[in-house]
Amino acid sequence: MTKRIMILATNGFEQSELMKPKANLEDAGFETTVVSLEKGEIKGWDEKNWGDSVAVDKTVDEISSCEGYDALLLPGGQMNPDILRMNNKAIDIVKMFASTNKPIAAICHAPWLLVEADLIKDKTVTAWPSVRTDLKNAGANVIDQEVAVDGNLITSRNPDDIPAFSKALIEMLGENVKKRELESA
Repeated sequence: MTKRIMILATNGFEQSELMKPKANLEDAGFETTVVSLEKGEIKGWDEKNWGDSVAVDKTVDEISSCEGYDALLLPGGQMNPDILRMNNKAIDIVKMFASTNKPIAAICHAPWLLVEADLIKDKTVTAWPSVRTDLKNAGANVIDQEVAVDGNLITSRNPDDIPAFSKALIEMLGENVKKRELESA
């Protein structure tokens, strides 16, 4: 059965941090679903101006559980996670994935959502430099490297880290598949 990854984003997502991991996941045979605050499309931010739009598959109001999804991808950008962290339903989605120990991958400013969901105390994480103080204040061990993996959390710093970020998520999904196969044998 095809593995499904939920991508939670809204207007102002960093274009490369949604589009490239999404393409990498799909190239690896995974199905992606974009979930946002409203129906229609959301517009990316591409360096210094508005970028491309992406179709929204479902809204946060249509999500009552993470059943049927194998992981959560949280793209960064400054606006996107700042808007999402003020939406209770978006934070509830992050918490749902955490409560089932499914992979949560957050890049750039997206670890703000992990702070808001109270998931990073005593975890080793990384993020965009301006977010690191918030992570430390929330009790995280913050490091400066292209990807940090701690339990089910995968974090990265910026668009340059996308190859390592995508690889870590794809590898974790593969490990989870093997683990489930062993448990059901």
